Amino acid sequence: MSADPRALVITGDGLNCERETAEALRLAGAAPELVHVSDVPERGLEDFRILVLIGGFSNGDHLGAGTVQASLFRHRLRRPLERFVAEGRLVLGVCNGFQTLVKMGLLPGADWERTATIMANDSGRFEDRWVHLAVDPASPCLWTRGLRRLYLPVRHGEGRFVVRDTAAALSLRRRAQVPLRYADENGRPTMNYPENPNGSEDAVAGVCDPSGRIFGLMPHPEAYLSPYNHPSWTRRAALGLPLPEEGEGLALFRNAVAFLRESAP
Repeated sequence: MSADPRALVITGDGLNCERETAEALRLAGAAPELVHVSDVPERGLEDFRILVLIGGFSNGDHLGAGTVQASLFRHRLRRPLERFVAEGRLVLGVCNGFQTLVKMGLLPGADWERTATIMANDSGRFEDRWVHLAVDPASPCLWTRGLRRLYLPVRHGEGRFVVRDTAAALSLRRRAQVPLRYADENGRPTMNYPENPNGSEDAVAGVCDPSGRIFGLMPHPEAYLSPYNHPSWTRRAALGLPLPEEGEGLALFRNAVAFLRESAP
């Protein structure tokens, strides 16, 4: 395996954030390649160890955010994706990518069965704000290992995570498949608005599959790579407070690359 794990970032058809995502992967030590969604079947997934579904408004969010893209992936990429996942490779879905993974059935169970969905925000409006996130240390999610709290921006109109029934909710809790929850400024998970910007059940901000290798989240880690991305960096600088060396979102990508290097044959 290459010292720099190769990562596929799917672009096009209303998606965005590809440059920030590629930079996050590069800073973490991966080798990103941007491929338009229509070229992915021909390009294939075999060369890559990480697959990233980015944010944006795929296919104009027609029929619901991520719905059309999820249908296209199920019909055109299901077998390659099944092999990709079976071989222990990593999948990340951010915002629209998270919506797509859920509506494909790759989250939360990685079995192509839809047991959850992502719906319009309870607020009835597009939410563009920074949120506190509590990280569950018991989660198998390799993307969040070693982390306890995060502060990241959200930008979505459909972010309310809802499970099919009580059994699905209990399964998520039992397997600790909710590595990220919206929290108050003290790090306590909350259902209160605006700390919980969309009304997600159980304050869910991100979900992983049972293996911890497939991970989706509504907040944007690729939007906080530098201390200068923080909304209050000028105030902190004016007060003489130290700035972090890097943005908190980069830690997720560093964890993924570290995992692949540790598990390399």
